[in-house]
Parts: sequence; structure tokens; C-alpha cells
Amino acid sequence: MSNRWSDVSKAPTLPSGGAPASGLTAADLFRPQVAPSTTLDEKLRRAYFWLVNKAVISPFYDVEFGSDTAVSYPLGDAGAQLTLPREPAYSSNVLVPLLAFAVGGRCLLIGGPGRGKTTLAVLMGVLAGAEPADVRRHVQQGQPQLTVSDLVGIPLPRDLVAAGSLAEITIAWKSWLGGRVKIVDEYNRIPTKTQSALLTMVAEGYVESHDQMHTTAPEHGVQSWYFTANDDGGGGTFPVIQALKDRMDVTVQAFGFNSRFLDELVARVEAGDRPEDNVPAELVFSTAEQVSMVDAIRAVPVPAAVRRRLEFFVGQFEFVQHGGRRFEYRTKDVVATSGLDVGQVIDANSGADLQVDLGAQTLNGVSVRTLQTLVLYAKALAWFRGNDVVTLEDVRAMVPFALRGKLLPNLTHPRFDTGADAELTSDQASWLIDLFDAAGRQFVALGIDQDDPVGRLLAEFNGGLDGLGVLDVSRRITTIEARIATISAVGKIYGRDFDDLVALKYLYQRYSNYLHWLEGGRR
Repeated sequence: MSNRWSDVSKAPTLPSGGAPASGLTAADLFRPQVAPSTTLDEKLRRAYFWLVNKAVISPFYDVEFGSDTAVSYPLGDAGAQLTLPREPAYSSNVLVPLLAFAVGGRCLLIGGPGRGKTTLAVLMGVLAGAEPADVRRHVQQGQPQLTVSDLVGIPLPRDLVAAGSLAEITIAWKSWLGGRVKIVDEYNRIPTKTQSALLTMVAEGYVESHDQMHTTAPEHGVQSWYFTANDDGGGGTFPVIQALKDRMDVTVQAFGFNSRFLDELVARVEAGDRPEDNVPAELVFSTAEQVSMVDAIRAVPVPAAVRRRLEFFVGQFEFVQHGGRRFEYRTKDVVATSGLDVGQVIDANSGADLQVDLGAQTLNGVSVRTLQTLVLYAKALAWFRGNDVVTLEDVRAMVPFALRGKLLPNLTHPRFDTGADAELTSDQASWLIDLFDAAGRQFVALGIDQDDPVGRLLAEFNGGLDGLGVLDVSRRITTIEARIATISAVGKIYGRDFDDLVALKYLYQRYSNYLHWLEGGRR
């Protein structure tokens, strides 16, 4: 293996910031030094830097931090800006798939042909310890004639003839099903019936054929899925079923080739080698390491202040006026599942300020699955960056990848019609970041970080009901009614109010039930 591929820096990827050890003597200078063991997060960062500096030609550093100190340069006359962040930035089409590898997730890579999507996925398989030739052989090529048997395996012919029941048929399962990294190329060219079988594998971890079941998840390990498609706008030979699309944790845009790096392409042509054939052994993760990595990522705490910001953001989008008669039914999901046009219902709301109502820009809300995914990948990013806790920037950085294709834009909203914002119709990542930032500005402007009445009521309730008397419960019920009256007096209701009002009704009902119990116990 040539040094061009195998050279992995031994220097820490993050500055240690530690002070020099005290009490050293002359004897310490000659004592053999023991190299410190590489932690898993350090190993993952080294894998990232090897991928982005040697394996994948991707000089696109679009995951930025420290935006408040970044230097910006206006470019051209169409409002373009180039920002130079002061803190380390990362290339999303390498970082996000690597985080999916770290958490055992499902990553969709979007981009035109020849942009390295499949190569990057194959590299993830090699990082999991598989031989490059085996990873390439196990890539499932999406095509219109792909059947369920082509995908998962076929029954043995002798059993089809001799078996007296389906239970006696033996299936020759495909070997790719047991891999820790599974790759499906051009999944939007797969027939709908085969997509349904794929959905069962992705969502439930098993596959069924001729009444036989086979587990696809590794018994002691972590499995990651990588899907590729040339677009995610409904193109392809077959439309992707919504349930399968919804199982994609993150969606990443594959970038084009930067012509200033042609020398590297020429070197690869002349040498006849490929990056997946030259992954350094020290960057390969064992099954035990992957399990430990997932456990460490899940253990990264999310501080209460970050959780509250995230609550405020996701609470903007589900509510819609005129969605239903009952207040609880005034949601976009009620409208959509009734077969109505969500955009038209939003347009019928003449009382709200569309510039303030961030929910008017979307056709749906954020599902529980998507929210869990966002939290998990924010934890993974924080762990990758060496943070002890998840920061608001970690959440913000993952928003465009976890919510793309999940939080859908309402293209009839005025902001998408003209001007610079019209560009957001094709740039969902920037639109999602803009939504998150706008919600953050509203959060600060409303002073919720300083005074959160509903938050106080919820915290008070979470303290428990044991020992509360009738007078205490009655006082709390009165406080809840007063808070609802305050919101009602404003005259306009936005998505940010919907979750608060539903939560207040929840508290009211819990206290009322407890009060009835207390009063009943006295009779």
C-alpha cells in the first residue's frame, strides 16, 4: 500500500488544551513512552479526515460553526455570499454518512450520476471490516425488473417439489442480508412490491419469503443502510413509497467535481487504484467498537435549554387554522388525511401574519420518528466534535439533513414567489436552516428564555401530586385557566401557541381528575 493512501496522522484531531505535567525529573526524559490509546471519537474523526482529504474529492465545507464570527464576502449581483467560519467546518456529504455509520442509521445520498455516491457508501462498508470486493458485490442495483427473490433469495428447487407445506421450504438467503453495511443503489428504480419487502428489512430488521423469516440485523452489532438516488423530487422509474422514504434518517446532497483537483483524478487513473481498496487497517471499526460507539453517542446529554429551543422550533408546524372544528383537530395531518389541500387551508387563514407564522411555510409537521432522528444525529455530531453535551449549533447543523424530505415546503407561500427567497424552492437545506434561525429569533424576541410560564407549570406538575391538598390543586387549576385566558386575549393563534394550549389542557385534565379523586375520598 502506498503512502499516498495509508498515511494517517498520529496527531490528535482536536487540541487537548492540557497543561504540562508537573514534577518531571531527568529520569522521566529517558523512560520509554507509552503511546496513548486512540479513543473511539478520535478514531471516527481520523476516519473523517482520511475520507475527506484522501479518499473523497470533496472540497465543499458546508457544515459550519461559529456563524456569529464568520467573515462573509458578497459575490456577483444575485445576492451570493461566501462565508469563512472561524471554527472548523466539515463536508456534509462525508460527515453525515459517517455519522449514519456511527449510529447505525439510514442515509439517502442524492445527486446526479458519477458524483461518488456509491463509492462513499462502499467506503463505509470497508470501514465496517468487509473486504472491498465483497462490499461491491453486495451492492443491490435498483432496476425495474428487480423482484423480491432477486433481492432476498430463492427457495431451493428440491423443496419446491418435495415440500408438503410452506414451512418445509428452505430459502437460500442472499449473503448481503447479513452485512453490517447494506447498500441499495438507485432505490427509486425498484418496483413497488420489491420496495415493500425492502421497507420490512429497513423498518423491522427482517425479511419474509415463502412463509420463512430471516433476520437482517446483525445479532451482535450495528447495521447501517445507504441508499442512492439521482433525485428526491419524485423522479425515477417508480415512485418511492412514502413509508420507505420516511425511514431515511438523513438525506445528503452529493456535490459535483471541482476541476481544480484534476491532478488527483489523473493520479488515480495512472495508478489504477481505488480508495476503497486502500483503507488503512487502523481506521476499520470492529463490531464491538461500533456497539460501544452507539452507546457513547446515545449517552451524550441534551441540556434543558437546548431541548426548549428544539421544542419551540418543532412546535411551529403542525397547527393550521380551519383544519377542523375541534381545537385539537386543527392540524395539517387531519387536513392531509382527509384528502384536502393543506396549502389551500393555510391560505384561508386571513387572520395570521404569514411573516410571523413559520408554520405557514410548511405542508406538514415534524413526526416523532424525525424528531428522534434529529436528536440522535445531534448527539452524534456533538460526540464527533468532542463536546460533552449537545449544543444548539449541533442541532442546527443536523436540521437540513434530518428534516429534508420530511418537513415539506408550502410552495404557495408568498416568500417562495419572487426575490432571493425564490432560490429556496431548490435549496431545501438553506430553507430549513432559515426556519430554524427564524424560530430562534422569535424565541428570544418573545422572552421565553427568560420567562416560560407553561414550562413552569409543567415542571411543577412533574414534581408529583402526592401530598397536594384540595386548596393547592384548585390554585393550580386557576393558574392554568388564567394562562389560557392570556393566550386567548391575543386574538391570533400560531403554531407556537398550539402545543402550549394542548399541554395546558392536559395539565387541567390531570389536576381536575386528581381533584375529583380528593373530593370523592372525603365523601
